[in-house]
Amino acid sequence: MTTKDRKQHDPRREVLRQLGEKIRTARQGRGFTQQTLAESLDISIAYVSLIERGGRNPPYTTVIAIARALGVSACDICE
Repeated sequence: MTTKDRKQHDPRREVLRQLGEKIRTARQGRGFTQQTLAESLDISIAYVSLIERGGRNPPYTTVIAIARALGVSACDICE
């Protein structure tokens, strides 16, 4: 199995993709752009984009900060 095949079948990827979708949905529901969210957290727009696409596994503290910035419970975006 190639490295690419392993990445595609890694169940953690699906969890990260779902987390990103929930963050995107909450962000859009608040009327925030990626830029607005990034600026409120002092992180890059590229990092927000990667999280929303499931391309990064953000630290717990970042997930909590995102939830607070969006006015939602961390449980709402983590479950």
